[in-house]
Amino acid sequence: MMSAANLDGRRLEVEITESVLLEAEDAVLAAMKQLSARGVGFALDDFGTGYSSLNYLRRYPVGKIKIDRSFVVSLDKMLNATIVHAVAAIGRSLGLKLVAEGVETVEQQRFLAAAGVHFMQGFLFGHPAPKQAITDRLELERGAQEAPDSVWRTR
Repeated sequence: MMSAANLDGRRLEVEITESVLLEAEDAVLAAMKQLSARGVGFALDDFGTGYSSLNYLRRYPVGKIKIDRSFVVSLDKMLNATIVHAVAAIGRSLGLKLVAEGVETVEQQRFLAAAGVHFMQGFLFGHPAPKQAITDRLELERGAQEAPDSVWRTR
């Protein structure tokens, strides 16, 4: 399928949840290895909400951990903050990239950045939008980058 679409596997990342890993471990592992050999990356989604076995991080070809939003929205609780720090430390030590889901406040963003989270998603950065709105925004930003400097300085 990737060949028929002329898709370079390195441009594809599949998010997979812990529950999928439990359903048919051997079949899932075999499929992940085949796709990984073609350059496809994998992110373990909603980490911390299922069984969160550290064995998954060792056994499966995962390059990213996505920290579930349920921990992010409650970072003011000591237990959640501790869990996020622990997951971030484990992920970094294993050479994995970290993504935090559900970031809605600047305080959450600062906490996560200090914890060493590489990427963040959430309403703080943008809301879902229709295709045309995204296209318009990209064109506007591209136009702003390409526009010549229109301010002339005189002495």
